[in-house]
Amino acid sequence: MKRFFRLLFLTLFTTSILNTLHAPGKIEHVILIGSDGFGAYAFEKAKVPNLCKLMEEGSWTLKARTVMPSSSAPNGASMVMGAGLELHGYTKWGSQSPDLPAKVLDEYGMFPTVYALLRKEKPNSEIGVIYEWDGIGYLFPKKAVYKDQNCDGDIALTKAATSYVKEKRPNFLYVHLHDVDSVGHNAGHDTPEYYAAIERTDTHIGTINQSIKDAGIMDKTVIIFTADQGGINKSHGAITMQEMQIPWIISGPGIRKDNEVKESIMTFDTASTIAALFNLKQPQVWIGRPVTAVFK
Repeated sequence: MKRFFRLLFLTLFTTSILNTLHAPGKIEHVILIGSDGFGAYAFEKAKVPNLCKLMEEGSWTLKARTVMPSSSAPNGASMVMGAGLELHGYTKWGSQSPDLPAKVLDEYGMFPTVYALLRKEKPNSEIGVIYEWDGIGYLFPKKAVYKDQNCDGDIALTKAATSYVKEKRPNFLYVHLHDVDSVGHNAGHDTPEYYAAIERTDTHIGTINQSIKDAGIMDKTVIIFTADQGGINKSHGAITMQEMQIPWIISGPGIRKDNEVKESIMTFDTASTIAALFNLKQPQVWIGRPVTAVFK
């Protein structure tokens, strides 16, 4: 009986904390920034002042992990679908549709995404996806988003993202940068050229961050930065830590500051955390968990 009441108390206490965090008007915007091929090991050698500032102002880990294989489509899908490839079915680097039948299909004929959840529960939300690698275009329901823009290069992408933020103040925006991955495949990972691309990406992130301030929504915005995978030599997709260990940073109101997260984080926990920030009901088929260690 004591155990029952202890569990009841903990459940009510946790619910109270989350309800306080997600009180109406507190979190209205989430900006998810993903960088293709950005291995966590890059923080040791590259100068990334904008990402370091996000870490100081928020919570972070350099030990988050991809799903296997450490390839783009499986992890790009997992990041917004709250589950691994065993359930959503995107199993290969360039999967444009599930290679395995998705366990569940939603009203858009896809495995449930955070885009669809937000559109369903908060139908007036401004939702956008701006990306360089065209493979991202197959990983979200087109009818659930208002902004779907495939850009040529990260400079054009950053310009499009900043304009969109300032003009539309999106409730949820996913920005997918690709420069780092391109350089990793051509010049190689862990090379001077690779770190130069990392530093260019950090500059783009600083520009996007400034656009949030310019839009006047910083006090109601959570920013999440992560990657789909890292890389080794000129490739990725295998099981080395250079490929599978990725950064995960979150900053904004209600987020603990200068806090290194010690708990396990998988890439599919990103979708669950976004759902929690918006107070959305997580589908039963999702296996991701909100990263509650980041909440104040």
